[in-house]
Amino acid sequence: MAIQYSKDADNIVTLTLDTPNKSANILNLAFGEAFRATLKRLQEEKDSISGIIITSNKETFFAGADIDEMFRETSAEHFFNRAEEFKAGLRYIETQGKPVVAAINGTALGAGFEIPLACHYRIAIDNAKTQIGLPEVTLGLLPGAGGVTRVVRLLGLQPALTYLTEGKKVNPKQALADGLIHELAKDKEELLAKARAWVKANPKAIQPWDDKGYKMPGGTPLTPKVASVLPVAPAMLAKKTYNNYPAPLSIMSAAVEGAMVDFDTATRIESRYFAGLATGKVAKNMIKVFWQQLNAINAGNSRPKTAVKGDFKKVGVLGAGMMGSAIAYCSAISGIETVLKDVSDEGAAKGKAYSENLLKKRVSKGKMTKEKAEEVLNRILPTSKAEDLKDCDLIIEAVFENRELKANVTKEAEAQMNPTGIFASNTSTLPITGLAVASSRPENFIGLHFFSPADKMPLVEIIVGEKTSDETLARAFDFVKAIKKTPIVVNDSRGFYTSRVFATYVLEGMALLHEGNNARAIEAAGLQAGMPVGPLALTDEVSLSLLAHIRKQTIEDLKAEGKEVPQHSAYEVAEKMLNIKRAGKAAGAGFYEYPKDGKKHLWSGLKDLFPEQKQLPQTDMIERMMFIQCIETVRCLEEKVLRSVEDANIGSIFGWGFAPFKGGTLQYINDYGVKSFVSRAKELYAKYGERFAVPALLEQMAKEGKEF
Repeated sequence: MAIQYSKDADNIVTLTLDTPNKSANILNLAFGEAFRATLKRLQEEKDSISGIIITSNKETFFAGADIDEMFRETSAEHFFNRAEEFKAGLRYIETQGKPVVAAINGTALGAGFEIPLACHYRIAIDNAKTQIGLPEVTLGLLPGAGGVTRVVRLLGLQPALTYLTEGKKVNPKQALADGLIHELAKDKEELLAKARAWVKANPKAIQPWDDKGYKMPGGTPLTPKVASVLPVAPAMLAKKTYNNYPAPLSIMSAAVEGAMVDFDTATRIESRYFAGLATGKVAKNMIKVFWQQLNAINAGNSRPKTAVKGDFKKVGVLGAGMMGSAIAYCSAISGIETVLKDVSDEGAAKGKAYSENLLKKRVSKGKMTKEKAEEVLNRILPTSKAEDLKDCDLIIEAVFENRELKANVTKEAEAQMNPTGIFASNTSTLPITGLAVASSRPENFIGLHFFSPADKMPLVEIIVGEKTSDETLARAFDFVKAIKKTPIVVNDSRGFYTSRVFATYVLEGMALLHEGNNARAIEAAGLQAGMPVGPLALTDEVSLSLLAHIRKQTIEDLKAEGKEVPQHSAYEVAEKMLNIKRAGKAAGAGFYEYPKDGKKHLWSGLKDLFPEQKQLPQTDMIERMMFIQCIETVRCLEEKVLRSVEDANIGSIFGWGFAPFKGGTLQYINDYGVKSFVSRAKELYAKYGERFAVPALLEQMAKEGKEF
């Protein structure tokens, strides 16, 4: 049984959650069956029970719902009925007349925290790694087991909405401070002792909202102070989400409407909104990518199975610029001795200072002790001496995008490192096979493409060269996991996957400007499409100088290979901007102005440099920017640069922020409908050029009625 039932000499029943054959407790059919049987027994033995304690036999308390099982059904009626049935059980627990304590021994998320919310008292073990919260919004859903209703009545509307619409996850100390739990315990023994003591001391416990004198904290939606804020909230939400995400608005609606009615009606309102979200496209997209596909990647589906697990005692990073310094930080904070090498001791020390500043911020926010920060900092050795790279198991070069420079540092470092170690390049565009020519061990040479800032960005693109061995790939994969990043694996080509497809977005934005479209409308189209930043602002961040450098290198390479250089109107835009010294944010001027004392804003001279013509409909601009990314992704899959659909979708979202609500570049096509996408792409091809040509793979899929 998924719930163990025991009664002690004081007639206190302990319900121990213990899902069979699972590492964590989950809400699935087996748990539902056990829950119903447990409720029946509690009802039968009601008169002989003095109280109830709910705890777990796993390391975590409860991990939430089994999403895969939950979404085998697709009807709104199914989701509504299932939510109502589970809620009825939780409602019985909190109203059966005996005190109920949740003894939270580990992480409790989603439905896993909705169970404790139905208890009269919540105690958690004080462990900084434990997470408590209701993150359903991150999958396009809302808490459907009473979470919205109870958190609103517990905290009040405004604090509850902060938790619910942002999907906040906090540690027990913060949960206590915010009023989500009542008490902390140092260990499992104290946890259960405190739970028993509370049961004995509170025989008549009831939930606050079931007390006759209950008043909602902060007031109901009819309270003048709350009522004055509520009309503005949806508008603020729309400004933030561009109405691409229905879950936050549904949460807000369920919370506000539920706050104006009795508890049972409020939970029914919640169930209806839950069913609406669960059957919508956005939840389907987000569940597919953030649950199914991300889990597949983290499970190591793209890692060679035969290789021994990589163990990294010492890592070297070449180049103490912003990227190299951030990579060194990621390595050191993960417990690995790290050598940060630059051309001078001064440059290397400056690189180490990057980590020092990040650690100081963590200490000031209470996320790390001063001693722990010092320990991490001591793992970084700044140096200008190649000899300090001796015995490194892995060396990552993060120097300027220049083949000769990369070749020189490769040879110098390989002479010092562990002979069985692996060498990785952080290049964002240069083919790995070409860079590996400088290596004496090309089978041990691989690409590890980090994203800036590397200390924050969650993705690392692993690039496999022609001679890279499976063992090297496996060890590189293990390193990425060891530093708590998400790895995708791609094959070698110019720009690989992420840089190649990301470039299409910024180039399309510049092409729209070249055609005479209003710059502000272009930026708005990018944001409305779901991108985190407009294409012109993003180009400023990357810098037109870098784009020009990559373009020059690409032209040289293609000419050497006897291949035609593709033309793009965006490069005419770049050339005009560079001619007037507006290279981007780092240069202090680009498509935007960057005043010292104010917010950045679009440069007024753009209208003179690129005179406005007849404006395209916003839908055309949005779809051009999104379709070009999706088409290029299909080309990467067709050319076997991409190894899997999972890597494509996760890489696009985690790498450059492709619209999460669409589920990534390939899921965007599924969402649009493969046949409809092909038809629309042909229209764009006819209007805007051959870059929108439909790949043969996509044509074939449309004919066969397949999707990614």
